[in-house]
Amino acid sequence: MKRIATGLLTILLSLSAFAQGSIPILDRVPGHRVQFHYTYSLSQGGKPMTQVTDGDVTVEDNAFKLSGLGLEVRSDGTTRWSIDREAEEVLIEKVEKEDLFTNPALFIGSYKAYMDQIKVNSSSQNSLDVTLTLDEDTSARFVLKDIKFLDKQGKSDFPLDVKSLPESYVITDLR
Repeated sequence: MKRIATGLLTILLSLSAFAQGSIPILDRVPGHRVQFHYTYSLSQGGKPMTQVTDGDVTVEDNAFKLSGLGLEVRSDGTTRWSIDREAEEVLIEKVEKEDLFTNPALFIGSYKAYMDQIKVNSSSQNSLDVTLTLDEDTSARFVLKDIKFLDKQGKSDFPLDVKSLPESYVITDLR
């Protein structure tokens, strides 16, 4: 489950890139379903880490779906499903209001807390490349590509129907 935490941190931090007040793309996020492909890497002590992670994200209001590091995470805003298809495991958790660091949709609203940590490397109508300084020794670079703003479609495709999974799956329900 360490991979789940890493994957969630990845997407949360990448969404914080939308949060720069001077990035016009941010003004388009509210009222839309947003989809994009992300790539990120971390640097510690000025040395880039060798692992680069990428995946896809869909966000609408407080619901999201993300994939990366071999995981799929879904949330309808009240429940979160973390799926590891290779291990055939699902973790189901209740989403708490203050759960900003595991829900990228909620995190978008908290971007102002990170404004002084974000450096925009480049930005266009459908892409964004930023560096987020986490502390004086650690930074993360996020490249968001193929950003699409779609009409809202509702939250019906965000929950996971665990009954549709094979019987071999281990389902841990912590709600």
